[in-house]
Amino acid sequence: MVREVKKAVRIPIAVKIAPTFTAFAHFAGQLDAAGADGLVLFTRFHRVDLDVVELEVLRTVEVSTHADLSLRLRGLAALTGRIKASLAAAGGVQTALDVVKATMAGAHVTQLVSALERNGARHLGIVKRDLETWMAEYEWSSLEEMRGNMGLSRVPDPAAYERAHFRMAHR
Repeated sequence: MVREVKKAVRIPIAVKIAPTFTAFAHFAGQLDAAGADGLVLFTRFHRVDLDVVELEVLRTVEVSTHADLSLRLRGLAALTGRIKASLAAAGGVQTALDVVKATMAGAHVTQLVSALERNGARHLGIVKRDLETWMAEYEWSSLEEMRGNMGLSRVPDPAAYERAHFRMAHR
């Protein structure tokens, strides 16, 4: 499908993918090879419940929280340096520190939709100011300089990502 869309349009194509693939990195590589210009990690699913009295399906979408960031960091870290497509973190980015973490994991873009929904447009200015302050304090000259330096291919112990994820999932 990505190949067909790329043939039909002249604009960049980003694919928002789910975290539920068994071979997530392999699938991302296939999207990259097909010409996707960007990958957005990860789509959020509607929550479904059943109203058994009215016989209706109830759908809700909850805004993301900081707790959603961990899964995105893991996915970004797994892909950074392995694919050409730009990487976007969607879900869990609330603060300047979250932007730093996502960028260090490999993100080219971070989406703050839930944070903006909660705090209003003025929140962008706060995040920008806090990000500039953090970067100056820790002597980073640009986001490009820090991008991907915490990816799996660059950290001393890549298995730490998996062990931490496993421990968190089994608490």
